[in-house]
Amino acid sequence: MIQDIFPHRFRLDYQCSLPGEGDPVFVFRGANKREDRALASEAGEGVLPTYGGLLAAGAITDIGQLQFLFSIDETAYYLLNNGGTADIELPGFAYVAIRSFSSGGMAAALAFAGMTAYHLFSWYRDTIHCGRCGHKMVPFAAERAMECPACRNLVYPKLMPAVIIAVKDGERLLVSRYAGREYTGLALLAGFCEVGETLEQTVAREVQEEVGLRVKNITYFGSQPWGVDSNLLVGFTADVDGSTEIHMDKQELAAAGWVERSEIEPPQNLASLTATMMEAFRTGQIR
Repeated sequence: MIQDIFPHRFRLDYQCSLPGEGDPVFVFRGANKREDRALASEAGEGVLPTYGGLLAAGAITDIGQLQFLFSIDETAYYLLNNGGTADIELPGFAYVAIRSFSSGGMAAALAFAGMTAYHLFSWYRDTIHCGRCGHKMVPFAAERAMECPACRNLVYPKLMPAVIIAVKDGERLLVSRYAGREYTGLALLAGFCEVGETLEQTVAREVQEEVGLRVKNITYFGSQPWGVDSNLLVGFTADVDGSTEIHMDKQELAAAGWVERSEIEPPQNLASLTATMMEAFRTGQIR
């Protein structure tokens, strides 16, 4: 999965630090997820601009806009924290779609770095003003949070838990296609955890709502951070309980149906939890 970057080591320890000339900087532009772009090398290698390069180009006028994000091995990554209003042009660089970080075309460590950086960028952009009193927020010095200097409200990065569900019926797996989504490939059932629910209750509810089936033997498979959508994805397997007749929610799904284990095609990559679970079923790791 995209977070599996061994032998590289990802560290999110928060620190108030200034970048060195060679430190890579994530520059994002846009006002929403569909329009958002990241500045990267036109050579297609996923190379990021550096602090020194941005400084030399006159793209950084306020060092206070540079926000430490995380480190991978000995490299510290920073964010140009300007709320997505960047209008920076650098020779050899262009703005690429955020989804390119999860498409499998970049080195694993950089792809994971890009998704995580975008997750934090989205949160910083959405936390400019205090939701309690409306005052402008400032970075909190002690840890990763935004603080309101007026009412002392502390806001931490947003993380939305969601479940991915591999519903089984013997040698068959339930697959679907989302309705009204940018991604149109095969997917497993999925949904967000509601307030007051356990993850297992979310699994049962989402399956019932989306395809009208009951499930049993709900079993944890694995989890994955998915920064493109600010999600923490939690994968479960479950056996159908009773009728296998599908009653599809057409507002949520464009298609849903059973496929035999032998009919599932190998994925192009295993960056996502969904692809990993489908491949585990195809190869018999999930029974």
